[in-house]
Amino acid sequence: MPITATILDVALERPDQPAIVGAEARLSYAQLVDDSRTMFASASSLHAEQTDPPTPAPETHGIPITAVSLTSAFETSRIIAGLAGFRAVSATIDPRWPLEHQVGVITTTGIGVVISDSTDLAEALAAAGWTGTVITAADFHARETAIDPADTAPPSVRESSEPFLMLFSSGTTSNPKAFIKTRRQYRDNVAVSSAHLEPLPGVGTLAPGPVSYSLTLYAVIESLATGGSVHVADDFDPFTMGPRIATEAITRVVAVPAVVKALAEAARRTPDHFRGLDLVVTGGANLPASIRSALADVLPDTRLISYYGAAEIGFIGDSRDGDGTWISIYDTIGVEVRDDAGIRLPDGEIGTVWIRAAACSDGYVTGTTDAQLRLPDGWATVGDQGRIDNGLLQLAGRAGDIAITGGHKVSLPEVERAFEEFDRGDPQTGRDRLGEVCAIALPDDGLGSIVALVIEPGSAEPGSEGGPLNSGAPDKAALLAHARAELAPQFVPRRFYLLDRLPRTVGGKIRRSETVDVVMSGKAQRL
Repeated sequence: MPITATILDVALERPDQPAIVGAEARLSYAQLVDDSRTMFASASSLHAEQTDPPTPAPETHGIPITAVSLTSAFETSRIIAGLAGFRAVSATIDPRWPLEHQVGVITTTGIGVVISDSTDLAEALAAAGWTGTVITAADFHARETAIDPADTAPPSVRESSEPFLMLFSSGTTSNPKAFIKTRRQYRDNVAVSSAHLEPLPGVGTLAPGPVSYSLTLYAVIESLATGGSVHVADDFDPFTMGPRIATEAITRVVAVPAVVKALAEAARRTPDHFRGLDLVVTGGANLPASIRSALADVLPDTRLISYYGAAEIGFIGDSRDGDGTWISIYDTIGVEVRDDAGIRLPDGEIGTVWIRAAACSDGYVTGTTDAQLRLPDGWATVGDQGRIDNGLLQLAGRAGDIAITGGHKVSLPEVERAFEEFDRGDPQTGRDRLGEVCAIALPDDGLGSIVALVIEPGSAEPGSEGGPLNSGAPDKAALLAHARAELAPQFVPRRFYLLDRLPRTVGGKIRRSETVDVVMSGKAQRL
């Protein structure tokens, strides 16, 4: 695994170079190496002290699992990076997940130690009969401090086949599924991102947000694996991030699209803080064109790369202009679009996207799902739908993002993208009249299903004067006229609804299936 080899090399050659930097704490490479010795000793002793330790999932090959469930991005990064040089499997669990799901993941996968400040989680695990150990971040740090470094072993480069991290799917369409990454698989992933996304030696990368997000976690790993400095933050605060970017000479940002949007807004207010940014990297395909244009308007010299990948599989390709609809596939990655029978489809037809990548995990962890990730021949899918044309890949969403209406396949994300260009401004108030939108398929006796658009009010939703819910929303005629001008007839929504708040995952992704349930229950207002 290159992360440990590089950490050791940089600690020897440039010991004072920042490795992990938080808002109020930092570790140099030399300090990270020293810190990791007592950290692993502390975690190892916690596992060893258990009289009836949980049995780790078979995919870990018997290596105990240490999980971190903290809101502190710095502390989470410190622990994950520190344990990387030892025989350990680490996991990050989002403390914002529903409590029952946290308990289910921990007990099902055989996690043995959980570093968490949540008393509710500790009590729920005890009630579930879990035999592992929960320890607070402060108590864990106290144990580290009490250990004599002379009694510890140094970190070392581990065997490439050894399990390294337990990760979880995003949970956009279902509860997150667990999977293992070996050190070789992460090494292969670093090779791809290094070739295309520029985590260069010595570069300062800002990766704001929970480290339980695979995008943030990977930014931490790739920065250390390539000899860079990773700057973390619990969230993106526009009032503090600008000064940090300027003061710390950060030139690269890795963040989710919502943070990129907030960054562009912050740069518009104080552009001097952000002029040193060379590159912004964001995950998720089909980046809204409005985000790219907003960043380009205020920071014209800052490049923006929107990559497509899946945590289970790795990096697949990226887009560097427009709305990210068409993705250039990386030269080391194989991509095919197949029908439900597994037959490869001709160019232009929508089907399931299959990927062949060296970084792909072997499969999901036993007990967390019955879904199959990877076939024996190495091809894998997470259920994304798309089409290939002229060697480029266009995504159409997941299987649940495709509607069949009157015999036509309709990509619901494509319907949503059409409203990126909708005139959202209110000339009288200057307020945003249209917030997020979600296209859904509703059952229909004649057509099988029809397309509907569910709208979340913008900043003109009911306010201090108690106006009606749709006081700031555009009328149906304007929406329909825009859809007819931008979309093929079968893609045009036949119904429009207004909903106070679209259902989302804890990471902020809209849950399409739950939106359908809300509409079908009559809780959304039809326009």
